[in-house]
Amino acid sequence: MTDSPADATPYEVLGVAATADDEELRRAYRRAARETHPDLGGDAIRFRRVQIAWERVGTPAARRAYDTGSRPTSAPTAPSGGSDWRTGSARDAYAPPTARRDSRPRARSHGHPGGRSREVFLAAEREWVGLGDPIEDPYDPSLIRSAPRFIRRLLGEALAEEATASIVADMGMGVTVWHDLDAGAEGKLDHVVLMPSGLWALESIDWGGPVRVEHGEVVGETLEPGERPVKELVRAARAVQKQTRVRFTGRLLVVPDSAVDVDVQLVGPQRKPTAFVVRRSALGQVLNGVWSPEGAVDVFEVRDRLQQTVRFV
Repeated sequence: MTDSPADATPYEVLGVAATADDEELRRAYRRAARETHPDLGGDAIRFRRVQIAWERVGTPAARRAYDTGSRPTSAPTAPSGGSDWRTGSARDAYAPPTARRDSRPRARSHGHPGGRSREVFLAAEREWVGLGDPIEDPYDPSLIRSAPRFIRRLLGEALAEEATASIVADMGMGVTVWHDLDAGAEGKLDHVVLMPSGLWALESIDWGGPVRVEHGEVVGETLEPGERPVKELVRAARAVQKQTRVRFTGRLLVVPDSAVDVDVQLVGPQRKPTAFVVRRSALGQVLNGVWSPEGAVDVFEVRDRLQQTVRFV
């Protein structure tokens, strides 16, 4: 588990309600530890997730800190262990980013990264709380952590889009990026990045768990039934391509580092990949041309065409 709101909560990992009493929580931990222990035929990754879940809610102090949205600097390692927690608000990790004030050259940016995803999240959160009921702080960590996972994932998607936007912005003034492009019936395309290495279509996403590439698609336990991320990216990119009459160099699915084991994975044939699944920390390398096809684009011509034709959601 990471600090992403899309991740399973410790209670979900242990298989109990957030209202479970301490004894019920302890029994759930012991049962989950037995079921997932590698020496008993379990899975090492699942076992580690159970241990992390226990570290976060396994003592009254740890549980209070987690439930109120505080962040620990240390944690218990066994059901009977003590804890030494130093609290600190996690709200800023969920709230919209504030404007940065520095003098470094930055990419040209158009549109509002994560804006539509935050709108969808806030609407879903309000419906869950109850229409008409006031929400003093929609980014209160305790409120978010108690929300159903599909609502937390909506916020996770917004945070993922904002993280990608931050990386691209720091790549310098030779880069132009458009965010939240209207893809018509296909919804939206999160980002289009133009630089000397090419014109790239990007989707930023966080499923709150590990994923892998199988048979030309991204799969994983935390994806929704019928969800096909690569196909959805291809369709959105084609819609924008048809609208703007530009051709993309490549399509990238940008995922958290914890979601995959390698920096870049090809989806489709080696000579003509359908897409790349890219770790967030490797995005700069990919966009700078390390994995791009030979040749480049006429940056000025493509930029002018996009400026004249692109639409935002």
